[in-house]
Amino acid sequence: MPLAFGGMLLGIACILAFALLIILRPQLAGDLGNAAVLNHILLVDGLLPRSTIALIAGAALGLSGVLLQRVLRNPIADASTLGIAAGAQLAMTIAIGFFPLLIGVPREIAAFAGGLAAVAVVLALSWRRDLDPMTVALCGTMVTLVASALSVTIILARGEYAMSIFIWGAGALNQQDWNGVVALAPRLAIGAAAAALLIRPLNIMSLDDSSAKSLGLALHGVRLAILTLAVWLSASVTAEVGIIGFLGLAAPHLARLGGARRTGQLLIAAPLAGAGLLFLSDCAVQLLSPGFTDLAPTGAVTALLGGPLLLLLMPRLHSADALRPQNAAHAWKELASANRTLILLGIILILLFALMLSIGRNSDGWQLATGSQFLELLPFRLPRMVVSATAGAMLAASGFIMQRLTGNPLASPEVLGVSAGGGAGLTIALFFFAFPSPAIAITAMTLGALLAFLVMLTISARGGFGPERLLLSGVAIGALSMAIVTVVLARGDLRGYLLLTWLSGSTNRAGAFEAWTGIISAAVLIPVLPLLRRWFDILPLGGGMARSIGLPVLVCRGLLALLAALLTAIPSYLVGPLSLIGLIAPHLARLIGFHGAIRQLLASILLGAMLLTLADWLSRMVIFPYEVPVGLFAALIGGPYLVWFLTRKETKQ
Repeated sequence: MPLAFGGMLLGIACILAFALLIILRPQLAGDLGNAAVLNHILLVDGLLPRSTIALIAGAALGLSGVLLQRVLRNPIADASTLGIAAGAQLAMTIAIGFFPLLIGVPREIAAFAGGLAAVAVVLALSWRRDLDPMTVALCGTMVTLVASALSVTIILARGEYAMSIFIWGAGALNQQDWNGVVALAPRLAIGAAAAALLIRPLNIMSLDDSSAKSLGLALHGVRLAILTLAVWLSASVTAEVGIIGFLGLAAPHLARLGGARRTGQLLIAAPLAGAGLLFLSDCAVQLLSPGFTDLAPTGAVTALLGGPLLLLLMPRLHSADALRPQNAAHAWKELASANRTLILLGIILILLFALMLSIGRNSDGWQLATGSQFLELLPFRLPRMVVSATAGAMLAASGFIMQRLTGNPLASPEVLGVSAGGGAGLTIALFFFAFPSPAIAITAMTLGALLAFLVMLTISARGGFGPERLLLSGVAIGALSMAIVTVVLARGDLRGYLLLTWLSGSTNRAGAFEAWTGIISAAVLIPVLPLLRRWFDILPLGGGMARSIGLPVLVCRGLLALLAALLTAIPSYLVGPLSLIGLIAPHLARLIGFHGAIRQLLASILLGAMLLTLADWLSRMVIFPYEVPVGLFAALIGGPYLVWFLTRKETKQ
């Protein structure tokens, strides 16, 4: 009875919303001769197919989500958290960007291939841990990061398609005829029929693997079939209307909230919940937009649900074999002379800087600039090298603070959503000021990063800063922040292009102002950190220990959070949010053998400057004369590193 009552309420809400759409929809002026005919066309070929495809797409995503959650026994599995949507978008971006002559080939093929490849990578990475829910979720996040980095790189490289691809990718439901409905409805019907045949295997798979095998179930084959069906449903929706964020995550939980418990009930209730949720979201977008000109694509609006929903579901996520990264990675050896090694790292950085200022490529091949040629190139090369070095140093310092503050080696500005929070702050500044000055932009980004970091600290502190709660709270905050960014990106105006350029992390516009901003910021913020050595030594021991020693924990954490936000926001403004330098540099310092707080900090800063400078130089050289944005290039290195770290056998304490 509660399930039927919940379904009836959802149906009534959808009917009322659609009635409001019909009543309030814009009408052409009555004095036009063909106004009635045109109004009829707008209704029959615009509003009605849009509403219908919202119902069909929502139902398909709801069905896909419940299949994924059942087969993986993972309450936060869906196309967004498993990288399926990002993989499908990457495959379609490659197809549209580089093979426009294949535009007649069904987009569903590329989307399905990309989504299947993404989920295959995620499952392969988490197989050693028996598809542990936490490992699957975190590997899915990293695959999404890398796939999104590649997508944005391709979009920027193919400028003539840039904004159109991104607007499509944000999940626009606008329709001009019934072709989308005709294409998607049969796929939903086939998917529903196939799911009905899988009720018994799904019931058995709710048991553990050994019990399922003892009942005669071909576990791997059935799991592959169900995953293929779920990916196909999700990819079909992505190919037709773009990415509808987190709907497959929300719909099954909404169905359970309404009273659905058995597999058969969920296979009916989750698609209905997904259909109703997407339909109501689309109605709200149209009704709240002036003149029904969408203020934002519906997919971007539904993505705003993702962050809060992940935070609500976090207590339900329990790992059978939880990731427990060690407090310190295994060092190659204890350094006999840390000071001499620091000096050596400084010398290497200086030599690297000099070589990269001198060596480059042009139409004649590799060149070593000397004399007058070196002086001519210096005004072009030096600013971006300075920006890369100072940004890398600040990001490394920020990552060091976060890892010490939380006692967790997986903490970094990028992984914990702090960089994305800075992007949300920049988005809000663009919304209010159109083209804000650098001072306003940096201030807004600092406030956004600080708010994201403080929220993350508040949530993860309840779990003792354990890696699961820490990382998933960061993922949730990052998802919410990037959804805010996507809403503006999908507008397709100049502000969206500015955000897309920022997102890519390009240094090709670096000049004297950006270089001096990096130098002054690093010179002011970094020297403060060695003065806080006692805090860095005590805080990783936990709040109770710190208080017993007499350390004002809240004040210390607040000041360090502010420093970390500044050290994240300024380099994010300069080079974008995706570099992962804040994660990698402290790790490398630990692997080399630096364990003392100050020496590890200094080594991290030198390594961060070195890594981002090298990434910037390589981003200009690898596909010369074209350029890969430095933030994305570094992310393509850092993402696989984090995936390896999450899945290696030594991560148990």
